[in-house]
Amino acid sequence: MKHQSNQRQRDAVDAILEQWRIERPDLDASPMGPIGRIKRCAMLLEQRLESGFAPFDLNLWEFDMLATLRRAGAPYRLSPTELFSALMVTSGTMTHRLKRLETRELVERVPNEQDARSMLVQLTRKGLALINRAVEGHVENERLVLSALPADALASLDEHLSMLLQALEAAAGHSGSPHAS
Repeated sequence: MKHQSNQRQRDAVDAILEQWRIERPDLDASPMGPIGRIKRCAMLLEQRLESGFAPFDLNLWEFDMLATLRRAGAPYRLSPTELFSALMVTSGTMTHRLKRLETRELVERVPNEQDARSMLVQLTRKGLALINRAVEGHVENERLVLSALPADALASLDEHLSMLLQALEAAAGHSGSPHAS
């Protein structure tokens, strides 16, 4: 394990790595550093994102679904299969979530003009207005979160995370998904 730089404060993962260094000096636990930090960042980011959605009476999955429909462009509709594939959830989960958003009148099912046997999911006017407001708040929330990093560090982090994501997706047999909100 590399020695900690004097330029940064110790974090929770440093304490975990130190415990492993003491308990298992024979084990190079250094891979736990980046993975542990990514996992902790993801957990803390999810909490920050959820709190940013609260003023819009949305949670993370609701935002993701509405944002996915919004990004699809006018008329803001997709098939349920396209939705659950983009959001990486099961069809059963998608059915439950669609019902909840339909009850809130944020989405509606409309006939598929290309296939009379199927329906499409479409944003309602209310859903479109809500996601347009919520995405502005979301981007500002993300900007605030990322303001802790200098621009050059942020650009480097983004580049390196992209490389890691590509490697993980290739290993899992996935192509790039437009899921990120």
